[in-house]
Amino acid sequence: MFDASRQFDVLVIGGGNAALCAAISARQAGASVILLESAPKAFRGGNSRHTRNLRTMHEGPTDILTEAYLEDEYWDDLLRVTGGRTDEKLARMVIRETSRVVPWLAKQGVVFQPSLTGTLSLSRTNAFFLGGGKALLNALYRTAERAGVEIHYDAEVHRLRIEDGMFTGAEATIGGFSETVRARTVVAASGGFQANIEWLKEYWGEAAGNFLIRGTPYAQGRVLRTLLDGGCASVGDPTQCHAVAIDGRAPRFDGGLATRLDCIPFGIVVNREAKRFYDEGEDVWPKRYAIWGRLVAQQPGQIAYAIVDRKAEELFLPSVYPPIRAESIAELAQKLELDTATLEQTVRDFNAACRPGPFDPQTLDGSRTEGLEPPKTHWARPLDTPRFTAFPLRPGITFTYLGVKVDETARIQMQDGKPAANLFAAGEIMSGSILGKGYLAGFGMAIGSVFGTIAGRSAARTARN
Repeated sequence: MFDASRQFDVLVIGGGNAALCAAISARQAGASVILLESAPKAFRGGNSRHTRNLRTMHEGPTDILTEAYLEDEYWDDLLRVTGGRTDEKLARMVIRETSRVVPWLAKQGVVFQPSLTGTLSLSRTNAFFLGGGKALLNALYRTAERAGVEIHYDAEVHRLRIEDGMFTGAEATIGGFSETVRARTVVAASGGFQANIEWLKEYWGEAAGNFLIRGTPYAQGRVLRTLLDGGCASVGDPTQCHAVAIDGRAPRFDGGLATRLDCIPFGIVVNREAKRFYDEGEDVWPKRYAIWGRLVAQQPGQIAYAIVDRKAEELFLPSVYPPIRAESIAELAQKLELDTATLEQTVRDFNAACRPGPFDPQTLDGSRTEGLEPPKTHWARPLDTPRFTAFPLRPGITFTYLGVKVDETARIQMQDGKPAANLFAAGEIMSGSILGKGYLAGFGMAIGSVFGTIAGRSAARTARN
């Protein structure tokens, strides 16, 4: 039962990994903490429910990671996927802090599994949660509850009262009742606005009507909107987002990891005009998978088709939906309702341009095309072995990059250039400070975990002062 007469030191808005890291760290710093999660308990956790790993720096082999992954290599990987659109100071801070946040998470009850091998090439760079995102969340919720964090579900914040950079209260619906929540500080960790289709249409137009939302349907961006309306400085390109090509038959919301397709590097991708439009083998998949949703979003009708032959069938995890198969390219074109002559010509041109070397799905193998536009830089092998398999692709939006600007203490910056008095942010709602475009597998969890712990400590310290 919510007690409206009580004033807390720290209000945490959100229920995912970043919010829980903030709540736990604030409580460990001695603050009284209330956490408001807009979803019902069964759907708590935002996009963290669907995650499975965290990209982490480490100086040598560990019980869960192989070899070493040092700061400069991590930074170089991030620099390449963002095209330089990142705040180096904040990014390097996140990178360094991941080496400390992984053992911190373990102390909060999160269990990591031994290093992963296979087609994802992540055994050296990413720490995987045993049991995935739900197991991570269950562990953090248990720790938060034992520590004395007051948690409310079905608790949606509608408005933050902000006067001259000072948070003075929150208006929320808790358990069906309108309430005013009083706290000395607030940590906004409620995600982006990716589930708000009308807001997406402001930047993408009617094309957004064809987008699928991989994660929580509760990410409506209401807290982000009230922060921006309250004078907080914005950061990030509103058209940029973590967007993955997912199975076009996935549900509109909350399909999660199971709808993702990893077959793209091992075949070709065509649009509904049956033509290729991008290099499928540009780089290893964990560094390029998150550009494909945006690429598909730019195609006619926001749909594309990934096509492989029998040689590639065992190289990727299958979709949860049945593959579309045929014994010839012509038959496959008919099943996909594509122009038969055009698709056959696209495949013939691709096959003729292939200059395959020693094929290796684990490395940049140099098997490429020659004289073809767009090229395929790696893993280029002719599509010449029936049966042929296809999957429809749609843009799967994970989270948006428009957010609030923060400093290294997670304190929100105001539009007048001054720091907010008692407003902090963590996770997707501030990720645009670091992710200008592109994505690196596991980096969203890195941002959320690091800035969550920082925001919690900063809010607790501010509340005491």
